[in-house]
Formats: sequence, structure tokens, C-alpha cells
Amino acid sequence: MINAQTAANFRRLGILTIFAVYLVILAGGIVRASGSGMGCPDWPTCFGQWIPPTDEAQLPANYHEIYAERGYENTQFNPVKTWTEYTNRLVGVTIGFLILLTAWSSRIYRKTDKTIFHLAVSAFFLVGFQGWLGSTVVASNLKPLMITLHMLLALFIVAMLIYTIARSQRDVLAQLDLGELSVNVKTVLIVAMVMTLLQVAMGTQVREAVDYLAHDHVYIERQYWRDDFPIIFYIHRSFSSLILFTNLWLAWKINRSVDKNSLLRRIGFSLASLVVIAILAGISLDRLGMPAVAQPIHLLMANLIFGAQFFLYSCLNYASARR
Repeated sequence: MINAQTAANFRRLGILTIFAVYLVILAGGIVRASGSGMGCPDWPTCFGQWIPPTDEAQLPANYHEIYAERGYENTQFNPVKTWTEYTNRLVGVTIGFLILLTAWSSRIYRKTDKTIFHLAVSAFFLVGFQGWLGSTVVASNLKPLMITLHMLLALFIVAMLIYTIARSQRDVLAQLDLGELSVNVKTVLIVAMVMTLLQVAMGTQVREAVDYLAHDHVYIERQYWRDDFPIIFYIHRSFSSLILFTNLWLAWKINRSVDKNSLLRRIGFSLASLVVIAILAGISLDRLGMPAVAQPIHLLMANLIFGAQFFLYSCLNYASARR
């Protein structure tokens, strides 16, 4: 029998780790939107130093030639971009410590539910792989495919952590009252999750197109990039309407069917809010000249939407098992 306080501590640590992963996703979005991905052209050091410089005078006079020989032509020190990327790396290191603590804390479930322990340990190794993949992204000089894989793996890690924590609390979640919630809600939720993954995949294609335009149209103001967007951008934009109505329907059904103080109702409201914020951020990208500040928000909301959907699905699974 696991002590209630010990289980609560594991839950809190796991939730903190999940939020920290989302912070990494946000930081990565800021790095990408600000063009800071090559702010540190080497890894794990930054311009050959564990603590990056703050002024170009602190670098060797021939640092351009040094990095050109390593395959990074036109390397130009920019303190803002360098420290943006370096901060992103520090946040990533923090995730490493948190996921290690989560994996270590999960040992309490080795006798009662080995799956929780195995999932937590697997997440730890995946975060390590994610760190390696991050170094490969830098080494590839920010190839779009590598960036997309890096982001999708972060999404998978979040889903694994959410399931791990939900499974550790399955006895509590099983007590959730589904009220008059129909069985088809779970089916629609599965469809909504698939739609979200498709939307994220299309979003990465749009993001890659934006990266190309940023490089190719460096002297053209951002509001004119939209003229050269590929067809996938318009599909992505139109598909958001289906995403909106599907998730609003889910939130509406949950709101009508369960008690007003139910966790399910709070998740439904949060899901609807996240979708609306994501769409507003997308509209600002489309209509306000691609403001850089909206890009990481749009990315973060997409990841949070899938996380909320996945957690809601886990709750419905455990609650329906009691019926």
C-alpha cells in the first residue's frame, strides 16, 4: 500500500515536470520565432564557452573563419540571440533534473504498478534523447525536418508524462461522475485528438515555409511574406474551423452533462479556452503581418490543446471503467 502523501508528492512533481516541458516548448518557439536557433553555433558549449559572451570583443578575432570551417558560414555574434538560445538550453537542463526526480520518485510503484515506473524511466531516457536531438538540430544548421522531429518528440514526451500521472491517480479519477455524458463523447474526443495532431503537422509545414521566407526575404517586411505562403497554409487556416467547432461541442456536452464542480467540466472549459486563444494567435499571424510574439503562443497553445484532450481522454477512460 502506497502512502497517500508519497503518492501526492509524486503527482505534484509529475505535474511540475509537465509544466516545465511546456515551458521548454514555449522557449523553443521563442528561439525559432526570433531566429535565435544559431545564436549558439556549437553544442553543448556556446561559442566555445560554458557561459556565453555578452560582447563580440570577448570572442577570438577570427571566430567567423573558425565557424565557417565547421560548416556555419556567416556566423555573426548577436548577444540577444545568443542568450535567448542559451536560456532555452538552461530550461532544457532543468527539465533533465525534474524528469530524473520524477523517474526516481516513481520507484514507489514498482510493486503495485510497474507500468508507472517503466513509463517514468522511459520518459527520462526520451528527454535525454531529446537533448541529443537538439544538438543534432544545431549540427544540421536548423534543417526543417530535424526541427519538426524535435517538436513532435516533445509532444510525445508530454503525452507519456500525462498518462503516467493519470495512471498513478486512477483510483481518484475512477470516482469522477460522468453524469449523463454519452459514450459517443469519447469517440468524438478521439477524432478531435487526431485532428489536433494533423493540425500540428500542417502547422510545422507552415512554420518551415515561414523559416524559408525569413531566410529568402530577409530584407522584406514580415507582413509581405504571406503573399508567398504555400497552399498548406490555407488548408491549415481552414481546418482550424473544424478544430474549433469540434472542441466547443465537446466542452458544451461536458458542461451540460456533469456537475458544475466536476474536474471534467474544468478540463472542458480549459480546452475550449485554449482552442480560442490558439485561433486568435493564428488570426494575428495571418492578419497582423506575422508578429513574432504570436508564433510561440500559437505553438504553445497547440501543444496544450493536445495535452488537455489527452488528459480528458484518460479521465473518461478511468471514470467509464466504473460504470
